Amino acid sequence: ESGPLRDLIEFPPDDIEVIYTPRECRTVVQAVPEEGDTDPHVRDCVRSYTEDWAVDDLKRRSMSIDDTPRGSWACSIFDLKNSLPDALLPHLLDRAPNEEIDRHNEEHRKANRHRELFALHPALDEEEPIERHCVPEVPKEHFGQRLLVKCLSLKFEIEIEPIFASLALYDVKEKKKISENFFFDLNSEQTKAMLRPHIQTAAISTLARSAIFSITYPSQDVFLVIKLEKVLQQGDIGECAEPYMVFKESDAAKNKEKLEKLRGQSEQFCQRLGRYRMPFAWTAIHLMNIVNSAGSLERDTELEMSSWSERRNSSIMGRRSLERTTSGDESCSLTGFRPATLTITNFFKQEGDRLSDEDLYKFLADMRRPSSVLRRLRPITAQLKLDISPAPENPHYCLTPDLLQVKPYPDSRVRPTREILEFPARDVYVPNTTYRNLLYVNPQSLNFANRQGSARNITVKVQFMNGEDPNNAMPVIFGKSSCADFSKEAYTAVVYHNRSPDFHDEVKIKLPASLSDHHHILFTFYHVSCQQKQNTPLETPVGYTWIPMLQNGRLRTGHFCLPVSLEKPPQSYSVLSPDVPLPGMKWVDNHRGVFNVEVVSVSTIHTQDQYLDKFFALVHALDEHMFPVRIGDMRIMENNLEAELKSSIAALNSSQLEPVVRFLHLLLDKLVLLVVRPPVIAGQIVNLGQASFEVMASIVNRLHKYLDTSQDMHGRNSLLSSYIHYVFRLPSTDPNSPSPGPGGLGGSVHYATMARSAVRPASLNLNRSRSLSNSNPDISGTPTSPDDEVRSIIGSKVRLSNNLFHEELALQWVVSSGSVREGALQQAWFFFELMVKSIIHHLYFTDRLESPRKNRFPERFMDDITALVRNVSEIMFKLLNTSLAFFLNDLLSVMDRGFVFTLIRAYWKQVSTKLYTLQNPTLESLRLDFLRIVCSHEHYVTLNLPCSLLTPPASPSPSVSSATSQVRQKTNSSGFSTHVQDQKIANMFELSVPFREQHYLAGLVLSELSVILDPDNEGMFGLHKKVVSVVHNLLSSHDSDPRYADPEVKARVAMLYLPLIGIVMETLPQLHDFTAVGSSGEEAEGEGNSMISQTVAMAIAGTSTASPIRQHGSFSAESSRSLLICLLWVLKNADELVLQKWFTDLSVSQLNRLLDLLYLCVSCFEYKVISTKSKDMKAKLEEAILGSIGARQEMVRRKRSPSGSAFGSQENLRWRKDMTHWRQNSEKMDKTRAELEHEALIDGNLATEANLIILDTLEIIVQTVSVTESKESILGGVLKVLLHSMACNQSALYLQHCFATQRALVSKFPELLFEEETEQCADLCLRLLRSCSSSISTIRAHASASLYLLMRQNFEIGNNFARVKMQVTMSLSSLVGTSQNFNEEFLRRSLKTILTYAEEDLELRETTFPDQVQDLVFNLHMILSDTVKMKEHQEDPEMLIDLMYRYRTHMIAKGYQTSPDLRLTWLQNMAGKHSERNNHAEAAQCLVHSAALVAEYLSMLEDRKYLPVGCVTFQNISSNVLEESAVSDDVVSPDEEGICSGKYFTEIGLVGLLEQAAASFSMAGMYEAVNEVYKVLIPIHEANRDAKKLATIHGKLQEAFGKIVHQDGKRMFGTYFRVGFYGSKFGDLDEQEFVYKEPAITKLAEISHRLEGFYGERFGEDQVEVIKDSNPVDKCKLDPNKAFIQITYVEPYFDTYEMKDRITYFDKNYNLRRFVYCTPFTLDGRAHGDLHEQFKRKTILTTSHAFPYIKTRINIIHKEEIISTPIEVAIEDMQKKTQELAFATHQDPADAKMLQMVLQGSVGTTVNQGPLEVAQVFLSEIPSDPKLYRHHNKLRLCFKDFTKRCEDALRKNKSLIGPDQKEYQRELERNYHRLKEALQPLINRKIPQLYKPVLQFGSFRVCFVMQFSP
Repeated sequence: ESGPLRDLIEFPPDDIEVIYTPRECRTVVQAVPEEGDTDPHVRDCVRSYTEDWAVDDLKRRSMSIDDTPRGSWACSIFDLKNSLPDALLPHLLDRAPNEEIDRHNEEHRKANRHRELFALHPALDEEEPIERHCVPEVPKEHFGQRLLVKCLSLKFEIEIEPIFASLALYDVKEKKKISENFFFDLNSEQTKAMLRPHIQTAAISTLARSAIFSITYPSQDVFLVIKLEKVLQQGDIGECAEPYMVFKESDAAKNKEKLEKLRGQSEQFCQRLGRYRMPFAWTAIHLMNIVNSAGSLERDTELEMSSWSERRNSSIMGRRSLERTTSGDESCSLTGFRPATLTITNFFKQEGDRLSDEDLYKFLADMRRPSSVLRRLRPITAQLKLDISPAPENPHYCLTPDLLQVKPYPDSRVRPTREILEFPARDVYVPNTTYRNLLYVNPQSLNFANRQGSARNITVKVQFMNGEDPNNAMPVIFGKSSCADFSKEAYTAVVYHNRSPDFHDEVKIKLPASLSDHHHILFTFYHVSCQQKQNTPLETPVGYTWIPMLQNGRLRTGHFCLPVSLEKPPQSYSVLSPDVPLPGMKWVDNHRGVFNVEVVSVSTIHTQDQYLDKFFALVHALDEHMFPVRIGDMRIMENNLEAELKSSIAALNSSQLEPVVRFLHLLLDKLVLLVVRPPVIAGQIVNLGQASFEVMASIVNRLHKYLDTSQDMHGRNSLLSSYIHYVFRLPSTDPNSPSPGPGGLGGSVHYATMARSAVRPASLNLNRSRSLSNSNPDISGTPTSPDDEVRSIIGSKVRLSNNLFHEELALQWVVSSGSVREGALQQAWFFFELMVKSIIHHLYFTDRLESPRKNRFPERFMDDITALVRNVSEIMFKLLNTSLAFFLNDLLSVMDRGFVFTLIRAYWKQVSTKLYTLQNPTLESLRLDFLRIVCSHEHYVTLNLPCSLLTPPASPSPSVSSATSQVRQKTNSSGFSTHVQDQKIANMFELSVPFREQHYLAGLVLSELSVILDPDNEGMFGLHKKVVSVVHNLLSSHDSDPRYADPEVKARVAMLYLPLIGIVMETLPQLHDFTAVGSSGEEAEGEGNSMISQTVAMAIAGTSTASPIRQHGSFSAESSRSLLICLLWVLKNADELVLQKWFTDLSVSQLNRLLDLLYLCVSCFEYKVISTKSKDMKAKLEEAILGSIGARQEMVRRKRSPSGSAFGSQENLRWRKDMTHWRQNSEKMDKTRAELEHEALIDGNLATEANLIILDTLEIIVQTVSVTESKESILGGVLKVLLHSMACNQSALYLQHCFATQRALVSKFPELLFEEETEQCADLCLRLLRSCSSSISTIRAHASASLYLLMRQNFEIGNNFARVKMQVTMSLSSLVGTSQNFNEEFLRRSLKTILTYAEEDLELRETTFPDQVQDLVFNLHMILSDTVKMKEHQEDPEMLIDLMYRYRTHMIAKGYQTSPDLRLTWLQNMAGKHSERNNHAEAAQCLVHSAALVAEYLSMLEDRKYLPVGCVTFQNISSNVLEESAVSDDVVSPDEEGICSGKYFTEIGLVGLLEQAAASFSMAGMYEAVNEVYKVLIPIHEANRDAKKLATIHGKLQEAFGKIVHQDGKRMFGTYFRVGFYGSKFGDLDEQEFVYKEPAITKLAEISHRLEGFYGERFGEDQVEVIKDSNPVDKCKLDPNKAFIQITYVEPYFDTYEMKDRITYFDKNYNLRRFVYCTPFTLDGRAHGDLHEQFKRKTILTTSHAFPYIKTRINIIHKEEIISTPIEVAIEDMQKKTQELAFATHQDPADAKMLQMVLQGSVGTTVNQGPLEVAQVFLSEIPSDPKLYRHHNKLRLCFKDFTKRCEDALRKNKSLIGPDQKEYQRELERNYHRLKEALQPLINRKIPQLYKPVLQFGSFRVCFVMQFSP
């Protein structure tokens, strides 16, 4: 049947059609010689420059994604504004059959889907895709950077005569004039009139005042030189210039008479000598300064260039810009500068003896020096105004250097702009494309010093002669300014009274196309008499010389030093050179060379290369068949022509590269001609194929070697590729018709064009289309024997001597050897492309496109091609590989497909063999490139025979088995179950032999994918990205190809890729793990830990026993993403029935693996919320797409993904430029808002489409289960994927369909949720609740409906719905605890919707169900209200945690105490909050409490010896844990429905919690606690014989203890403060006191600032006051309207007996319940007084729980006070000082600074209230009160100890100090001795009363201690 499928099967007729492609001509009239093409070489050249292009437009079908704009359609997904209030879903409560529901859901899901998945997914970042063949540039005339110079005005101080100007460019460094002269005339009409008798009418071309210069190599050395000339007059240049330097315009009136006189003289000279000129003045402009200065100034710049002396520093041409000129060429661009207007004010007068170019270069070099000699010269002041600007793209009214008008040229009467011919400073390699034939004659110098007679004012007349008669002067000399276009003669300027003048003239001549031996340049030397004397003629001839134009048939150019004849040359002189001494002639200076002249040719006719000239001459001799041939001084006869011809071909290698390139097109054409039409010499056919082939190979290699800059990415030289593309054609095969015209055999060879368009319009080639019944177009019809057919087609006109170029080329290539073969292979692309173009032209012009492909080519040609491919495959390097691939791609369009497949197979086989031996990834990489190029064929799909079912193929590709064995493929690649009922289906999904035979190319692509992605194939790791990119590129091009838009057709195309599903399933373990690091904001808390479940592990192992979890990440995220999008494309477009059949055949473990793959896809294509500058935009998008993952997490996630690579760097993670919206800085950060919205829209669409495809697939899997009823075990996996997709950021559109599918699933398999997958039930409740709080009403409506149906189903199964009730309550708790952007308002609305459903549900109205729903809803509402409070305290972490804590206890009280699940949820929430704030110790406590809770319930459930017995076991870790013990009168036993069903209430859960706790303790630095936690864990692992875990634990223990040792003395845990709140504003907190735990080293000021700031913000800054002292607060004295906070630093407090156990720093900072702070006071109320009146109050606080606890502030429940008397205070102080001294003395290592500080404070003399004063106050007298005796004695002993310690410290210090501190040490010792003397009497005074009963007292004390210390 016809239709889109038919097009898919049929290989379209070859898309070759003829188009005339006229060559674009710049000029209005084509440049051709005027005298017609007489000479064969000229004829060939002109033909080469004028004939149309012969284009073969082989369009590659690389429709890769960047051809289709990314997301160019309107999109209806986020309808942000029109959200409606929640409506009930219609028919939700109706009981419809499942099939009906499914059908309805599917219709909805399939409506309005995106047709093209890849349009939403950008292509991988790659360089230019390798299959791109860029069309070469059209050959065109070369121009450098172009500069427009306009000459506006020239004005001198006096205007007395006409002045003529010329401009030219010079390069000082190269010492070369780099442009021809531009002559311009700015004289007024009145001044010009002075020359009237000498001026013919001026041609408009000579009136130009603006010129376009071209500069190919701009550099800092280029100068624009302006030379001025005037009419010849008597006197040397200095005299003539004097008036211009003396007179000023301002004095005109004063000098009127003198000026009149001068003007009179000038008029006389103009009348008489008007035809002669003399040099006058010159100046130069340093071009780059202008460009650079103009670049830096505003708009149109006016630059004034004044005298070099005065204004140099101030002018813009200042020193700075002059210095800049020395830097290299890098800054020299003439394209972008702003136009500048220059005013040149100074000229230098010409020096008569310094006119040569050599002198000019010296001047120019000198100008660049700061101390220029030129500055010292007197300038001629004048004003020349020029405009300099970059030349416009297409200037109007332009004339070429040949005076042809350039398009556009609207009006011939307008003053034109002249294009000035460039003489490039270095070679330019560009082929000639236009006819040009110019000659420049530059007379340089003449030496008449030795000539007798008068010859002083000398001018040279230059003429171009075509004979010897004076009338033979040709009018071919270009005019200068204000004259005729052409003249017959030109005169050089005269230097007054100089017998040996230098010249600086340039004579430009238009050469005739064909030159004869009589053409020559004639120079006549005249003496001009300036004074008018009687009988003296105006000019007297004083010499003659000439240059013949041809020498041995070649143009003569170069430097000549010619002798000058004194008399007219004799007859027929022109064929001889003046160097030949003709008899009887008189010569100047004895025939020595006295005249120097240079002749330069700019010609596209004359090659000026002897080897090229000889070759062309011989070829033309063959054409003309005229013998003998004269070449140089040789005469070649016909019999030695063959040898000469061959040697001249070989000698082409010696020719210069520049002329070879200039005449490249003609040269290659001639070589091709010699191959195709072998010449007949002396009756014999001479085969020049080999010689031509060899020289072509060498030329091509030379071009590549020396011009390597002009190559494309495939290494194709642009000159050669444009030759093939535009110029090459098959020569007309009949030698009798030299210029082929249309009609006749190969008539229109010129215009052979083949366009193979990427998207074929329907109208194309209709005239050629034939209907073929067979699916293989290559075998339609059986003709008579091929040879007959060939003969009949070619016809009788063709001579047998003609070779077909492609056949000859293939033959020569195959038989070549050595360096020639090497050379041809190096540039194989050139010969391949020539061959293809030749084949196409041959087929087209012999009308063979109709004939069957099998009969198009002779057997021997096919053999040659086969041999060639084999040779190439053996060598294999990158460029050769791509060339071969393009060649085979082209052959698929013109040759038999089966034949080309055999070539591909041969290549494949050879590479495979090599790969097998070498295992070299580079080879594999090359093979991928090859495959990618071959597969970019436009009819790739058709070539794969997409429509035939898997039966043996009809013959296009002979048996593939040979290749099959080569693919090193694991047979039966996917390991699928082989006992398949329907083998056919299995074959479609596997890389089976039938599949690979039928779909040959697709089979190769997928085999490559499979081999490279094989995890055992480690060497290929670096190619992952590359191979994925091949598949991605193919699929994306099918996706956007309009030919496959029809869904049925696309399904057929997708069939070619079905095995991809299996391959991706195989690679699942290596794919990048997109699920890691909470891909969506809240993921981590819910299921982060069990992301990769046991089921995944089982699937990986392919068995039911668990094996190691998947070793993620040998793929980069980018490659994985691309691979997954390809998978989704296949799933989206493949035929659903086929998929379903295949799923039915899969085993459970394979289906599970597929589900894991889909799970990964969900994470991979999750929508990432944009982090943008504009807040409202962000809000808008976040509303549209739920969730809130920030850019930071996304960045972190990317950073952590593996990016290392084993091979090369292809696989390194590159930033997906198009996927990160927070681009790196290098890109423009500020995208427009519209761009951002557009990108977000596309990414959102991609996320939605990807998830819908996943949903479709899940539905097919569910149907499969329904059909087989044996695979119910995989439903859990389906549910898991569904839930995961709900957890990610999704669009409203997707969520509606997702909830619909979920409802259908629950209604089909209710027992699944409520009996098997209990954990999933919990997750589902959480997801639904979160969606119930969405801001988008449709999502809320669907989520509420789903939640209601869930309850209803649960109720119907078991008549109560404790399970769902429990789960929903827990979910809400965890939502409340963790979600930042949680909105209770929306959730209330959803709860209302659920109530409404319950009220409207008629079926269940009579049951308890509605009441239970109401109960639940109210309960949830209560929880919600509590959360509002928490929201308020979001910023106050202590209060928030308190509320959570309170809420947890309230839960227990509210009858949820039997719900350990809920308590656990809240502990988890608190742990999360603590971790966020880096309170690791508290987080650890929450986890320990959780573990204790779990242990408590586990011990009730099962009695296992090795498990902890409940909370008691955890006492060592924290004394607070006992509060988690289970209540003894638990109503519900833990194994009842719905209780303890969370994943933590298992042994694994317990272990997980403990491990997390240990990790948190470790982060908190509490390593001792880590040990305690592991004490609980170790028995569990020991019981499970888990050596691996035990090893890890002991490793961690070693680490922990190591850190304890290592960090000794450096550990810090926390700082504690007592905080009291006073004032009614605080509400519950009023009069509450807490101990706050703050991070280590928190200063009082910091916490004070924090709390004051926080409450200040809440109540108003003036309302909050901090009480500065720590005295008891009297509330009555406080302002009732204010809030007061009292903050005091407190320290842990231990009784003396406690200190025995609290030895280490950890002991002293863990399990703390008592704290102390001291307040100094005196009895009269002051805080501080003298020593004897200073008391101290110690306040000891006790908290309700021990620190660290599950919160950071704990209530104070008890206070006691102890008061110390002044002497007790003194004792304490002295004890402290003594301790400090002891510590500083014994410190190891010793610290001298610290020691000296303590010593200074102890023995320094000036210390106020120092030790001495204390002793004097308390020890000078024995106290009167006996109660104080013991204190007195204690203090005395303290002092004794103190002095001893001081002495130790001094001794220690002495050993530490250097010589510089000796004096300081002496000072300290003196002070010490003074102190000791003063203390001596006080210390020795004992109280006698104390020493009598001392023994008994002592023993009593000992007993006391013994009794009470336990």
